[in-house]
Amino acid sequence: MINSIAKKETLVDFYNNLKIRLPEIPMPSLGMINDIGHFNVFNRAIVCSNLPSEFSRRDFYKISLIIGNGILNYADATIEIKERALLFTNPNIPYSWESTSPQPNGYFCLFTDNFIHSKNESLKDSLLLRLNNCPVICIDQEQEDYIKRIFARMMDEMDGDYIHKYDLLRNYVQLIVHEALKVQPTGMVLKQNNASVRITSLFIELLERQFPIGSTEHSLELKTAQDFASRLSVHVNHLNHVVKEVTGKTTSEHITGRITAEAVALLKNTDWNISQIAYCLGFEYPANFNLFFKRRMNCTPRTYRN
Repeated sequence: MINSIAKKETLVDFYNNLKIRLPEIPMPSLGMINDIGHFNVFNRAIVCSNLPSEFSRRDFYKISLIIGNGILNYADATIEIKERALLFTNPNIPYSWESTSPQPNGYFCLFTDNFIHSKNESLKDSLLLRLNNCPVICIDQEQEDYIKRIFARMMDEMDGDYIHKYDLLRNYVQLIVHEALKVQPTGMVLKQNNASVRITSLFIELLERQFPIGSTEHSLELKTAQDFASRLSVHVNHLNHVVKEVTGKTTSEHITGRITAEAVALLKNTDWNISQIAYCLGFEYPANFNLFFKRRMNCTPRTYRN
């Protein structure tokens, strides 16, 4: 059964723990996480240990190329990894990892939700939704070599000064995701999750299908927990309970967080006026959107854009 009170590890926690173990590794500035997001990539042989990790939710996404053996405790399932695999984890599902190889090997990258959406694009259609119930993708030696080259390119870009390197890094993430999706039917390890995880996944899928918004003629159809519950044919109280149980966040927190992320993307990457953006995000009046945005971002939409 899912541990509904699983500990939450933040990005700051991750870097603080890393600094304790490996003080020689440069620590990035995290001051702009809430604005532009965060991305980083690591060599597992350097930064990972054989000590089991604590069962917890992380508030970031992580894609790992596991080379070796280990045991993943994911939601209510235990999955054994042998030789090599891709591992996709996200903020919605708690997990722990225990390496059973003498030395961790491979790579991993981590990134925040707003890094995904900072260019008004969404990796979630392929990453969160299609891989959410299948975190482990088994791969062969040829696929391992190909993905290792992608991670190596990621590390080169992180060390470089190319002005558009984060756009390029998003593309590398997309390549890994698509490689995983190509082999998912034959590589699926986790066949099912419990009903709570399944309903939560369906809720997240419905939420994400509404984004990104590509036209000023589009307005959100599903805006409240009741809207989603009706579409899923479940009672709203049940939906709220299972989403909170699985993700640690309420249904409303997911909805408002995603709308805020889209608002930020539209303000930064379009020339639409505030009224148009408010309409697209389901607000009947621009004043309501201004109040919503100010509560979330501590400034008005116009101030944020300027």
